[in-house]
Amino acid sequence: MIFLCYPKCSTCQKARKWLDAKGIPYDLRDIKEQNPNEEELRAWHEKSGLELKKLFNTSGLQYKSLDLKNKLPAMSADEQYALLASDGMLVKRPMLIAEDFVLVGFKEAQWVERLGE
Repeated sequence: MIFLCYPKCSTCQKARKWLDAKGIPYDLRDIKEQNPNEEELRAWHEKSGLELKKLFNTSGLQYKSLDLKNKLPAMSADEQYALLASDGMLVKRPMLIAEDFVLVGFKEAQWVERLGE
């Protein structure tokens, strides 16, 4: 599994501690250093089962400074993927990517349900 996170993010730190405490192996990927590309984002979005807007870090400074709350509804999916791929700080985190599922954000109950821990 890939654990996509921003190491300075407190929610990412909490999720990482949870994974470590459960002994769940993962490959750490810093979202700022290794931003996901459009192809990865499309595949992860499909596996997540979420609406595309849920892949955006809506509480982030970039999201707010670009006024994406008002711009996203008028953007095509292709434009949204390109925007997400342009800056890792726009992507919701943490993200846990497995062969058959993707968890976006850290909701412990959801992670427990999916990982059986």
